[in-house]
Amino acid sequence: MKNGIETVELRNENPIVSFRLLFRVGSIHDGAKPGITALTAALMARGGTASLTAAELNQKLFPMAAEIDVQVDKELTVFTGRVHRDHLATYLPMFMDVLLAPRFDPKEFERMRADAVADIEKRLRTSDDENLGKAALEWMMHLDNWGAFVGGTVRGLKAMTLDDAKKHARTFFTRDHLTAGFAGGATDTIIDDVTKRLATLPVCDARVKGTVGKPQPRVLIIENGASSTAVSIGHPIALARNFADFIPLRVGMSAFGEHRQSGGRLFERLREKRGLNYGDYAYAEAFVQEPDTTHPLVNIARSRQDFSIWIRPVAHEHAMFALRAALYELDKLLREGLTDDEVKRAGGFLDGFSRQWEAADLRRLGYALDDVFYGTKGYLGELRAQIPSLTAEKVNAAIRRHVRFGDLQIAIVTKDGKKLRDAILLGAPTPITYPTPKSKDVVAEDPKIAAFPLRFKPEEVVVVPVSQLFEN
Repeated sequence: MKNGIETVELRNENPIVSFRLLFRVGSIHDGAKPGITALTAALMARGGTASLTAAELNQKLFPMAAEIDVQVDKELTVFTGRVHRDHLATYLPMFMDVLLAPRFDPKEFERMRADAVADIEKRLRTSDDENLGKAALEWMMHLDNWGAFVGGTVRGLKAMTLDDAKKHARTFFTRDHLTAGFAGGATDTIIDDVTKRLATLPVCDARVKGTVGKPQPRVLIIENGASSTAVSIGHPIALARNFADFIPLRVGMSAFGEHRQSGGRLFERLREKRGLNYGDYAYAEAFVQEPDTTHPLVNIARSRQDFSIWIRPVAHEHAMFALRAALYELDKLLREGLTDDEVKRAGGFLDGFSRQWEAADLRRLGYALDDVFYGTKGYLGELRAQIPSLTAEKVNAAIRRHVRFGDLQIAIVTKDGKKLRDAILLGAPTPITYPTPKSKDVVAEDPKIAAFPLRFKPEEVVVVPVSQLFEN
């Protein structure tokens, strides 16, 4: 604690000073105004300060090669800053004013609100089938406002006012919700200065109660005229990084389908052997990809987690076979497990690849703040420390304890929803044909996949037009 503010410090000789000001505030606090946290945070970080317009703020940051940004998730919002220590005297007052004296410019509010609406209507619904499916699956898996889309809803955003944003900032972006992270060349003087300023933030004066929704279908088919079919599969999981089973499960999911990597079983059997799509992956916790990398975004820490499988878009005529193939492989994983060789190979990969995840000060600081959230002591170090002792027996036991085939929910983004629903409920085999010959083992196994049972009741499979998603 420094000046009454909880701090995390990862100091070194780097002349670049990095900041992460993390608030335990996210979309679960939106209450009756879905999207208010994300819109308020964006307005604070990018909408100017009391003394500088948004344009003036950007003009001052550019010659310093300095950064101010914000990231909002379900439970956390983090304001990030990065600057060379030679520019700290100019930079710090601006960075602090983002929190202490945001401009709340009416024109910037209108612009950002319009952008948030367009993000749902023009990006998510019409041109980002993969993330549409993943967002829909999260909504299906969690019946209260915890499952809501972080960006809000169209009607909710349109109904918001600038006064709503001001009130939300006063209520939730408070010092009792804050942990301040410092990395690189942050001196005692810098940390003392920043925490003294942050100590002037108000304390939380209200709580927003959660909203409870109705149970969702097991299979949600979203019609949006897509040129291919995207599939997301998963269920909530009572497991997080502070549980003993988490690292074995994490290594197991890497062996089954590491994100954007070719070594997983799903990738090998759906893409490499059959050429169904670009890739197929599995996750032991909520995963958001850091822009312009394949790395996990930090500070997506959540008290509710989920197991999921991501089937990247396939041709419509192959949708049923791809869905069955993913479920077939999961069923086989639960029945037969991973081999020692698969576990060893995945562990070796993670031992090396995880070092890239903490190559920069700002990312290391993010992991340190996530350790505070989960109560872990160096998650990545513990991951690498456990890898040598992990066996297939330990990993398979963790998978079977926490992955439940009968609890799976599925979100599918496609073109002809009724046709796909009919095929799912009919249950008849859906064989596949290939443009080029396949190996004998593929030819022998394909009939088993094509006939893999899909045991869903008619009321469990629902088709909706994309316009209904994230509208109200």
